Amino acid sequence: MEKHIPYTDSYFIRTRKIIQEKGDADVTYAIFMRRPVTYAPRIALNWLNQIISDRKEAVQIRENFNEGSWVGAGEPMLYISGRMSSLVDLETLFLQKLGPPCVAAYNAYNMCIDMKSTNFIAMDARHCAGSEMSNLMSYGASVGSEKAKRKVRAKGFIGCAADATSHFFGQEKGIGSMPHALIGYAGSTLKAAQMFHEIFPDEPITILIDYFGKEITDGLEVCNYFNQLSKTGKLSLRLDTHGGRYVEGLDVPESYAVLERRAPEALRGYRTDNELKNLIGSGVSAASVWYLRETLDNKGFNNVKITCSSGFGPEKCRVFSLASTPVDTIGTGSFLPDSWSDTYATADIIEYNGKPLVKVGREFLQKHKK
Repeated sequence: MEKHIPYTDSYFIRTRKIIQEKGDADVTYAIFMRRPVTYAPRIALNWLNQIISDRKEAVQIRENFNEGSWVGAGEPMLYISGRMSSLVDLETLFLQKLGPPCVAAYNAYNMCIDMKSTNFIAMDARHCAGSEMSNLMSYGASVGSEKAKRKVRAKGFIGCAADATSHFFGQEKGIGSMPHALIGYAGSTLKAAQMFHEIFPDEPITILIDYFGKEITDGLEVCNYFNQLSKTGKLSLRLDTHGGRYVEGLDVPESYAVLERRAPEALRGYRTDNELKNLIGSGVSAASVWYLRETLDNKGFNNVKITCSSGFGPEKCRVFSLASTPVDTIGTGSFLPDSWSDTYATADIIEYNGKPLVKVGREFLQKHKK
């Protein structure tokens, strides 16, 4: 039995059996999505071509877009033609591998163009339901990133957290330094940094500074101890403060004051509650990053970099761009689709043995086929 059979819908399997008994047909499928996306088909097409090759069959695939292209809602992304018996039971798994990365690519692209001077690291693995989903999401992020690099010369995604998906970003290994667990193990932020440097002496260090709720105090202590690394730009402080409290030294009034000094235009005009939270709220806000940057610069640590994580999806990146927030690197898995129903791709047969035929309401799919 082929590996995909237990995971596809039984009615497709039964349909294939009927066709094999009653006579085959040449068909053409149109594939589309109900929302705008960025075209990211490689994993799905590689899978399809492998199955077709194993079956010693042949299909014709006509892609209407290049990888990374914007695709409007309802536009057929591609047409697949071949024998119905070779295609009918592949629909379920093919669509699973197509829709999600297209949405992830769309989100990643918008994040990268909004913050084109910031490096991104894909940290989606922890949010994924297994290794297959992780592949789809990392691939999607890489497609969106490459598009942003081409369009606006964004820095985009420079890598990801896991070795297995690093090849999508042209890397051999995952990127990362330490989790909160190491800070707790060491007993202090500085000791964790010392341990890391002892074991990995030639690597740049990114230090989490929110574990003990003393982002400024602990951050400066690390900078002072690693003064040489601070001067050479090999030290980065990572903000990951959770939304239940403010960064050390901040509150609502002080957050407003920081942005009035550094990015007053971000506070002008109407702002939604979510926008205000990302600007001056608790957790990792634009004000908290500006506050940390000010503190570091005032202490002479101008070359120390700032890394941020914690909920950086398209909306938060857009708001951070409004405040010209000085983030050097963002670690994020929040390019994953916010609503999974957005990822549903659909396939409809639009032609049987050369005769146009599609279910009522989907005639628009035939208009794009020449």
